[in-house]
Amino acid sequence: MAWSTSQLAELAGTTLKTVRHYHQVGLLEEPERAGNGYKQYGARHLVRLLRIRRLVDLGLALSDIPSAEAGDEEVERLLRSLDAELAASIDRQQRMRRELAAILDDRASVDLPADLPASVKDLPESDRSFLVAFSSFLTPSAMSAVREQLSAPRSDAAARFEALSADAPEESRRDIAERMAPEVRRQKQDHPLLHDLSSYSRREEAVARSVIVHALVEFYNEAHIDVLRRVNALLSDEDAAAADTAATVPGDDT
Repeated sequence: MAWSTSQLAELAGTTLKTVRHYHQVGLLEEPERAGNGYKQYGARHLVRLLRIRRLVDLGLALSDIPSAEAGDEEVERLLRSLDAELAASIDRQQRMRRELAAILDDRASVDLPADLPASVKDLPESDRSFLVAFSSFLTPSAMSAVREQLSAPRSDAAARFEALSADAPEESRRDIAERMAPEVRRQKQDHPLLHDLSSYSRREEAVARSVIVHALVEFYNEAHIDVLRRVNALLSDEDAAAADTAATVPGDDT
């Protein structure tokens, strides 16, 4: 007794549409037809269909099945390649689970890289957005330096800077800038990499600078940007004064 297409599909645990597709791509031979025009499938077709389904269930693409059937060496190569892909996929899924656990258990941020410290969740929204933008070009070593900085306790000057309103008075801006300048100086000494754009950027320097400029303008208000300008000016003045002092020191003629 021959089987119809639907009966063959049911025996193989697949669908009528799938059987017809295997015919179209040349993987499953068309059977003979009865006098009434209906296809007549036999055990040979069932075995062939089950073998195709087995290879598909293992993860092989339909286009690779003819190669896999060409010989033992070729099927081994295909299966080893598939195994490597599966291992990479498992690693990715395990990393995703670790990141999900950090979000669910430690209230880590959904948008920030998972390896940033849990204390980041307490940062102001502007700083968090700034970090997300920076992750588009920071190198792994630079991100490590950022993690170290973020793990440190927040200073009073940093807290006052974060709380600045756009209309903060001149006196407040100047005072905060003067308090922040020594901290920024120490950060430059402790993490020189972060102040050398060509070293810490994975992108072209112009692209990295465009991210920094856009982030500053969009995530910080006018008072924040003014304070940062003042800090930069104070540090530049200190560097210039130090250079002048060094130039006026008499040389050792002995």
